[in-house]
Amino acid sequence: MSTDNPSTPLDKAAGTAPAATAEPAPAEPAAAGSVTVVDPRLLVREQGLAGYVAEFRRKIRGGDLGSLPVVIGLIVIWAIFQSLNSNFLTAHNLSDISVAMVGTGMIAVGIVFVLLLGEIDLSVGSVSGVSGAIVAVLSVTHGMNEWLALLVAILSGTVIGAVHGFFFAKVGAPAFAVTLAGLLFWSGFMLRILGDNGTINLDSDGVVAHLTSYYFADVAAAYGLAAVAVAAYFLTSFFENRRREAVGVPSTPLNEIVLRTALLAVVAFAVAVLYNQYKGLPLAVVIFLAVLVITDFVLRRTSYGRKVFALGGSVEASRRAGINVTMIRISVFAIAGTFAAVGGLFIASKIASANQSAGGGDLLMNAIAAAVIGGTSLFGGRGRTWSALLGVLVIVSIQYGLALQGIASAVQFMITGAVLLATVVIDAVTRKTQKTAGRA
Repeated sequence: MSTDNPSTPLDKAAGTAPAATAEPAPAEPAAAGSVTVVDPRLLVREQGLAGYVAEFRRKIRGGDLGSLPVVIGLIVIWAIFQSLNSNFLTAHNLSDISVAMVGTGMIAVGIVFVLLLGEIDLSVGSVSGVSGAIVAVLSVTHGMNEWLALLVAILSGTVIGAVHGFFFAKVGAPAFAVTLAGLLFWSGFMLRILGDNGTINLDSDGVVAHLTSYYFADVAAAYGLAAVAVAAYFLTSFFENRRREAVGVPSTPLNEIVLRTALLAVVAFAVAVLYNQYKGLPLAVVIFLAVLVITDFVLRRTSYGRKVFALGGSVEASRRAGINVTMIRISVFAIAGTFAAVGGLFIASKIASANQSAGGGDLLMNAIAAAVIGGTSLFGGRGRTWSALLGVLVIVSIQYGLALQGIASAVQFMITGAVLLATVVIDAVTRKTQKTAGRA
């Protein structure tokens, strides 16, 4: 006796019920010019090295360049300046570059959070100046314990950022206008609390001064940090791989993890050797790396980070998904204010004082440029806090390289501006390519 819906051999073998009478809808044909995305972990298992090459080509056609342009650009910049002046790649100069970049880099970390929302914060330069002024006034002028003064300065940045976020998220004022007003207001506030003198020198043996002047002279410090970083990377990747295998999703082959760990080890121990040839491992760099690791974990591994990325993708979709859009926005601007304050403390430490020019000049533009040059999209929804490291390293390398050549600051501004424009153009072209390839 025949039936309209006979069981298939696959149904019987699997022990499942017969399929419904409705025929499955035919698959939609791929859009013309689209790029099929294949998980590279599957490709490398099936095709080995050829799989990596194929996936790399797919990424290029799809506009997924990642940090590759920045890394290549940094290598070119270093090669050019080394050819012009043999002192550029010395341990002394590179150590100075790594310490000098921390202040701006901290501010750029906060900017990354704001850019992930597709917004901008123009007040971070002024907020950094306020934090340096608060520490100087409280600890030097009023004799407050320096640790307590430092805490007050950082919390002040948090509160300032939250206030900006409130006017943006709750009141509905544009972030550009709110933070532009903040730039003016907090610049005036800084001048007010510094007083008529305008400059307050910090204690050279104090906590803030040691942020950029302290080095771990023991060679074991740099090598130990390199070893810890390499071991942590391998163990994290290995156990993440095990977890993915346990739930049946594509995982990275062990040989690839070992290769990546080996490359990281080469870079990490080369940097350690470089630091030990000068004064040792800088405290500022250790703090900056710790901040990058923690913030990257927050953005990529927590529900809060996923909500930030979701808002950058679509505010309305996030709201319908039950995300508290107002609180996430306020918290992101509070984070930006916090890191602006922390960056201001490192900048004050570098010059050993708080003065009227703090937070001014090209600091704001350099912080924004560092985040964008490092790979964070101006359109929101794409980026990592490690972008701040790559971007600020490019900017400070250009500054130090031009300074070694005795080139005027006007040319430095022009070159930095040209690099930023090139980065923005790459970002815009990448988005168009991704849309064409059906990946945006």
